[in-house]
Amino acid sequence: MATYKIKVNGKVHQVDVEPDTPILWVLRDNLDLVGTKFGCGIALCGACTVHLNGNAARSCSLPISAVGEQEIVTIEGLSEKAEHAVQQAWLEHDVPQCGYCQAGQIMSAASLLSQNPNPTDQDIDDAMNGNICRCGTYVRIKAAIKTAASKMS
Repeated sequence: MATYKIKVNGKVHQVDVEPDTPILWVLRDNLDLVGTKFGCGIALCGACTVHLNGNAARSCSLPISAVGEQEIVTIEGLSEKAEHAVQQAWLEHDVPQCGYCQAGQIMSAASLLSQNPNPTDQDIDDAMNGNICRCGTYVRIKAAIKTAASKMS
């Protein structure tokens, strides 16, 4: 075991875990931040997406030892009351069905829009590639991202 200080959603936390412990499990098991979901465990589905210094990152394959002083933002830290433009657009377009993948989808979309406020369809496809929605709401996801982009600009 080792002790790590990590900054999550603007707060510094100290955790005692093994160096190879994925951030996903630190968030869920040690910090009780359960909005980030476990999907595949091999960084292919996107359900576990968080922001690492503002960039979308798969937390299921990111060991705590690799985080250092980088800041992590989870779905809980994106906004206090779901007022982020992406979250609002998700509701406006009725994106969620089962909802399981939505935290990862929203975090990927928010990262895209923070770096590219006016994405093309191809930009959206590229940024969202690997975020799997088993319910198949991809058309609504793309529409919601476009709506959020227009509201953010």
